[in-house]
Amino acid sequence: MKYEPDLPLMVQGERTILLEADHPLFPEVRDQIALFSDLEKSPHHLHTYRISPLSLWNAAAGGMKADQILSILEQYSKFDIPQKMKEEIRDQIGRYGLFRLCRSKTSERELLIQASSKEGEEILNKIMNYPSIRKYLTRPEGSPWHVDANHRGQIKQEFVKLGYPLKDLAGYTDGDPLPIELRQTTREGGRPFQMREYQREAVQSFYRGGSDQGGSGVIVLPCGAGKTIVGIAAMAEMKRATLILTTNHTSVQQWIKEILDKTSLTPDQIAAYAGTKKEIRPVTVATYHMLTYRKTSQDDFSHMSLFNERNWGLIIYDEIHLLPAPVFRATANIQARRRLGLTATLVREDRREAEVFSLVGPKIYDAPWKKLENEGWIARATCVEVRTSMDQQWREQYGKSGPRQKYQIASTNPHKIEVVERLLTRHRHDQVLIIGQYLDQLREISRRFHIPLITGEVNQKERDDLYRRFKEGAFRVLAVSRVANFAVDLPDASVAIQISGTFGSRQEEAQRLGRILRPKQKDNRAYFYTVVSRDSKDQEYALRRQMFLIEQGYEYYIMDEEKLMEESI
Repeated sequence: MKYEPDLPLMVQGERTILLEADHPLFPEVRDQIALFSDLEKSPHHLHTYRISPLSLWNAAAGGMKADQILSILEQYSKFDIPQKMKEEIRDQIGRYGLFRLCRSKTSERELLIQASSKEGEEILNKIMNYPSIRKYLTRPEGSPWHVDANHRGQIKQEFVKLGYPLKDLAGYTDGDPLPIELRQTTREGGRPFQMREYQREAVQSFYRGGSDQGGSGVIVLPCGAGKTIVGIAAMAEMKRATLILTTNHTSVQQWIKEILDKTSLTPDQIAAYAGTKKEIRPVTVATYHMLTYRKTSQDDFSHMSLFNERNWGLIIYDEIHLLPAPVFRATANIQARRRLGLTATLVREDRREAEVFSLVGPKIYDAPWKKLENEGWIARATCVEVRTSMDQQWREQYGKSGPRQKYQIASTNPHKIEVVERLLTRHRHDQVLIIGQYLDQLREISRRFHIPLITGEVNQKERDDLYRRFKEGAFRVLAVSRVANFAVDLPDASVAIQISGTFGSRQEEAQRLGRILRPKQKDNRAYFYTVVSRDSKDQEYALRRQMFLIEQGYEYYIMDEEKLMEESI
């Protein structure tokens, strides 16, 4: 029986892996096991990872074999790998590609479900007896199983639910042609424009030479690493009419600006489907909010028809981790369109990652944050958690409250404003974002420090003006609510002070750090502070929020308020 105490890994049954965080090999092992597992718990000394069917299918979609995964585990594990774990890994990796969804040679309206082996054929015949599957199928005498092309998305969803992902090789509708080339110099300013190597790799992992092997999937890149550029380059490869869905009006305008700046397209070829002016052109950019708008909960979604208003050759889902449920349903019906998802994290707080996998596609490219940081493509970030105390009266109120109210009380602890003041002094020469959840707290900070504040109550024109002036250096500090979590381009912001957040949202933590990760002109450094109330729900949720970034290799340094206040600045 193997026992090597100097190694950092312990592989357990029930798909869990324990990794010693203090071990010298920790960074190396963390990066390797992250290819096929997800961080579940991150106490200071021992991190717990879980291997799930979905994490293994994504690994398989990226080309990993079961032997590679087992080799990594065996190389770093103190003990033998449990036989049950070995069998589970081989089984789940083998399931991806076991069944294929292919185009029928006799009818465009029908697809075929085929097994890749004799064993797979036996399993497939059993699966076809499930009512949830059988209702979509027919099987003419002596023929493979047939499924109506209109049910392509639904059948993929049902197979995933049963634990057998279909590899979709049924091909795509070309869509309307759209001549588009990337520029060698930007339209605005005439600066040289060249894609980075990892951006080219990401695009090729999606395009796959235009074959049926490509055309759908999710690309994961850190905020600030140029996901928009990847989307635009995919458009230039496809040269087809494109629908882009994103998070908010600011993001719509940023997409349009980048497309005009870096491609041969002209303004008359691009439209924003938003507000009172809803235009549809060869490239159309809309928000998720617009698509999911309806007058009442009983009405139909007024604008979901946008998916069919033009013969789209490509649909881009920006920030796909925020894809709303109604858009999932619409996506199930457009599987013949090429689909590209862009995100900084596949983590979804609603746990619908499997639906992203089945309806948009598997994870096809994932660039580690720390790798891009080391290469200078994003800023080198230092993450600090500043813990502050609560006064006795505040603590008593906290103790008498329910769980949700406890979190708000701890989050709005007045001591946090003193910490903010100290951090603003520490970074008095930097551009700083103060980010929070609770509006009264943000308004108090805005009043006390005489700084502009952007919330959902600020109209879009004023928001855009404040963002512009902040980028131009008209003022150094800007306070923002959740509206700035996504797709806000503030390249010179180098400090973020997070005073409250959406409970334990890991995706929000990643997005907020992303606001300051764009490369900087000077020392390429960024500082991300999270101010939490000690020994409270606030601190508990902060630990949960940090998990995704810890998995990416970031460390959170703990600093007590008292030590911060004692610093000579």
